[in-house]
Amino acid sequence: MKQTIVARADLGMGQGKLAAQVAHASLSAYEETGTKARKRWKGEGQKKVVVKANGESELFDLAEKARAEGVPHAIIRDAGHTQLDPGTVTALAVGPADDDIVDKVTGHLSLY
Repeated sequence: MKQTIVARADLGMGQGKLAAQVAHASLSAYEETGTKARKRWKGEGQKKVVVKANGESELFDLAEKARAEGVPHAIIRDAGHTQLDPGTVTALAVGPADDDIVDKVTGHLSLY
């Protein structure tokens, strides 16, 4: 099992901002995951991969693919307290779920 977090590379987020958005996405998608899958993922080491996308529309397209596959996912919008305007879409987490299902959604993307 794994979780892939897709972060926008086109926003120029600082490293700390990027880390926070990735963490928000990971936790939010985890909370959408069933109890059995949560326990399995935690027991297998909580594998995570961070990849990049270049725009809001790409994140929404990927979220739709995740929905169609029945994979837990979460889109993150920034609160706007620091570097970004309120409501800016920053990241998407897909999974945790079986590797092959997550890869159907995000496997074509480059590592961040």
